[in-house]
Amino acid sequence: MNEFVASELKNSIAEITFGTPKSNSLPGAILEKLAQTILDEGAKDEVKAILIKSEGEKAFCAGASFDELLEIEELEKSTKFFGGFAKVLNAMRNCGKIVVVRVQGKTTGGGVGIACGADYCFAVKDAALALTEINLGIGPFVIGPYVERKIGKSQFSSMAIDAEFRSAEWAEQHNIYHSVSENIGEMDIKLEKFMQTLASRSSEALALIKKVSWEGTDHFNELMPARIHMSASLILEDSAKKSIGAIKERLRAK
Repeated sequence: MNEFVASELKNSIAEITFGTPKSNSLPGAILEKLAQTILDEGAKDEVKAILIKSEGEKAFCAGASFDELLEIEELEKSTKFFGGFAKVLNAMRNCGKIVVVRVQGKTTGGGVGIACGADYCFAVKDAALALTEINLGIGPFVIGPYVERKIGKSQFSSMAIDAEFRSAEWAEQHNIYHSVSENIGEMDIKLEKFMQTLASRSSEALALIKKVSWEGTDHFNELMPARIHMSASLILEDSAKKSIGAIKERLRAK
């Protein structure tokens, strides 16, 4: 599978799909394209809602691309990379359209951020999630405001510190997932019905619901430069490179 971002308009719904070969982890180019695609689709009058999903039936998103993280050696490039995650989440927040996310499997790091950036999120019971950035020698700083908005600062802190997986049931109880199904087939039936209903709703009403839902988040823009710098600077440390390399070796050995 090649790296890609694709969009398709179906019955007033913009379906955006992304995919990369390694558990749908996200390199910088895909982050940039995903963010721009969300904004482009959100700007279309005929679009009432946006559906974001990833390729395949396994992991939804493994967060940042390890390969790219290992290659980054300059603060400028590192800042641009982590700024890509900020662009995606900011696009989800500011596109003006309801954003629905489909989580078909486990998700970590930035993938959790995308789930938390959704206005409504569908998942399967096996879609456990974890903030694993501490394992890399960094933290979930860029996605932090979006995760905190859903689960609160205390729960966010515990996820960031222990890096352990939480179940889909936990995610539903803590307002990340809004619908959890037994399997992908069941989820997609529910999702299709939900999107059809959204397509029949008033565009104006949906836009105002979006606006009201994100009230009080304008300060996210002010937080981002410092948050991006936190991750961008830490990932350049030798300890972070060693941690990422060790994780890659363990994954290769499986």
